[in-house]
Amino acid sequence: MFPWKPSFQTVSECDKCYLFSLQPLHIFIPLESSPLKTHNSTNSRSLEALIHHLVPTVDYYPDRTYIFTFLLSSRLFMHPYELMSKVCHLCMEQQRLGDPQADKKRVRKITPKILQLLTEWTETFPYDFRDERMMRSLKELTHRLASGEEVYRKAVGQLSQGLIRRLTVQSQYEEALVKINATAAERLAALKSKPQASIQRDMLSICSDPFTVAQQLTHIELERLSYIGPEEFVQAFVQKDPLDNDKSCYSDRKKASNLEAYVEWFNRLSYLVATEICMPVKKKHRARVIEFFIDVARECFNIGNFNSLMAIISGMNMSPVSRLKKTWSKVKTAKFDILEHQMDPSSNFYNYRTALRGATQRSITANSSREKIVIPFFSLLIKDIYFLNEGCASRLPDGHINFEKFWELAKQVSEFMTWKKVECPFEKDRKILQYLLTAPAFTEDALYLASYESEGPENNMEKDRWKSLRCV
Repeated sequence: MFPWKPSFQTVSECDKCYLFSLQPLHIFIPLESSPLKTHNSTNSRSLEALIHHLVPTVDYYPDRTYIFTFLLSSRLFMHPYELMSKVCHLCMEQQRLGDPQADKKRVRKITPKILQLLTEWTETFPYDFRDERMMRSLKELTHRLASGEEVYRKAVGQLSQGLIRRLTVQSQYEEALVKINATAAERLAALKSKPQASIQRDMLSICSDPFTVAQQLTHIELERLSYIGPEEFVQAFVQKDPLDNDKSCYSDRKKASNLEAYVEWFNRLSYLVATEICMPVKKKHRARVIEFFIDVARECFNIGNFNSLMAIISGMNMSPVSRLKKTWSKVKTAKFDILEHQMDPSSNFYNYRTALRGATQRSITANSSREKIVIPFFSLLIKDIYFLNEGCASRLPDGHINFEKFWELAKQVSEFMTWKKVECPFEKDRKILQYLLTAPAFTEDALYLASYESEGPENNMEKDRWKSLRCV
């Protein structure tokens, strides 16, 4: 059963290149409805005033939503290491940290607050601290904080250990991705060099249960989502501060590329699905593979895994697959038509957004981790954030920061942060995971060649292309 009652309609072919054919989406949510709008006084202020608003005092600690919003959006105007330097200066100079003449009582009150701010920064934006300048400022400030009582030394130690652990895990993940990609490249090269001797196993020979495959896809999705830092959404689009044409704000030194790796995973899954369909020699087998992946996509929809769902649909809509008319004539397409309708890009992806809201509501009220899963169609999420950034000015005519824009930016990113923290409840199947991550996925030319060999060219254009592909 589909949990959000999709309409039974057939729709036109989905557009494959969502991320790279960006169109305005007009999805802005009224600021008044945003739970992040808790600081009316910060809607329009200078950058310096906003930095002061970030730094705790004896009688004040910034709201967590403000901390997240400002740390996320500040990189539009300055490097994180520059912000850290200013925060350190304000903490040490204004609060007189390390000054032997300072009021000990005052220092005891302010130190836990500064430690809390640094903890939130290092936990939410750990990749900022891959910069040596960030680490230098952090060490200088925490050294001052730890010079007091034993309890502060322990807190500083825990903060440092937590940060090192997060950065180590990120490095290990990046190394694992390199190995996975290398293995996939090797298997594709082996298939090209000996196409007859190294006939690859197909997905159905690994697992014929669509529900299990959908669960393993969800494992991959949630793992890769979990490593994407919130700042990566900003750094993907930021180039320069509009008030300083020579100053690149953040894009010159990227600290992580998990967002790009996740988009590459989407592309890999699309091409893998197309490869699995085009590879079999027999029409009956190809039709069975198509029906299998339709069932996998349906299970992804029921789970709330919209990214794998769209990747599978995109793979089936690639021209080398869609042109296999004899194969498709053997396929029961009713379920596929429903899925296409749910992910129809018309009306600003209205059907998908409705389903996403349903999944989000289910997640909020969920009693089990299974029901908490929400994996958005990621390229569309990036587009939404991109046009939110492009559609509103970052600075107002008086030069102040347009903080209303950043409340909305933070709202969208914070929703994603909630989704990415969900633990996958399904049992891992190493064999299926390994296949999904490393099995050969053809290039577009190889897909066309396999498609023409399965069902011959139908017109002169296809015949010319087939000839040129066979000559390569």
